[in-house]
Amino acid sequence: MQQLELRDLSAGYGVEEVIHRISLKLTQPSIYVLLGPNGAGKTTLFRSICGILRPFSGQVRLDEFDLFSSKEARRKVAYLSHLNALPEEMTVYNALNYYAGIEGGDVEHVIDVLSLGDLRDKKFSSLSQGQKKRVSVGKIFLRERDLYLLDEPTSNVDPKVSREIRGLLTELSKDKFVLYSSHNLYEAREIGTYLIVIKNGELTYFDKIENVKTKQYRVGIKTLNDISKMLPQARLENGYYVVTVQNPQEVAETVDSIVKQGGKIVELRELDNPLQEFFEER
Repeated sequence: MQQLELRDLSAGYGVEEVIHRISLKLTQPSIYVLLGPNGAGKTTLFRSICGILRPFSGQVRLDEFDLFSSKEARRKVAYLSHLNALPEEMTVYNALNYYAGIEGGDVEHVIDVLSLGDLRDKKFSSLSQGQKKRVSVGKIFLRERDLYLLDEPTSNVDPKVSREIRGLLTELSKDKFVLYSSHNLYEAREIGTYLIVIKNGELTYFDKIENVKTKQYRVGIKTLNDISKMLPQARLENGYYVVTVQNPQEVAETVDSIVKQGGKIVELRELDNPLQEFFEER
């Protein structure tokens, strides 16, 4: 696959339009993080891209194919809903095997890469929310696709499993397109290369995450000794000396000054995430 293109895409439910004239072209295999406040239209956008929703107007094209009208193109797309949509009374193995029977795929491979061996013979209804999410994520790894749409894939899972899922997605993104929505801003910043922001159903930002700038930085500095006189403008909060600077260069200069004066720094923590401003409703 060479590109995914949205052309003046508008879509919604019934007569209510939720997303409005979104145009976007993705040409580089990577992880694209989708951010926006609740109700912004993120799920509607995913459902429109994968062909579940018919657009009110505009198109979604995967190379030369219209995704809504082309069954061949839709087979190249994997969509993970934020809901755990698997048959409740089937065992984990039978549920995955059911989907493999429809779309093809290797159930044993999924069980292995997501460490589902201890769950394979349990009914889906008996699993915890985190376990259900792990199994649901397994659906998208049954066979290879060109485009992966994941709506909060790591919600309700423990940190270890979350890291494993992010690792799998990072590997996929070397030659596949991965669109990934998350409420975890630190995770989004860690895993994503590009940022897509929608607010009130409209595209408001699209660029590399590394190009996101913040107006100021709050940094927490933990030390073995008292540095209050070395850093008189800092506030002591939960064991950290908190200082506000205007750019990363000032962070380096502040640390250098503290060390030269005998401060023994054991931890430096960024307290704000520059993605936060995109996530907030204004």
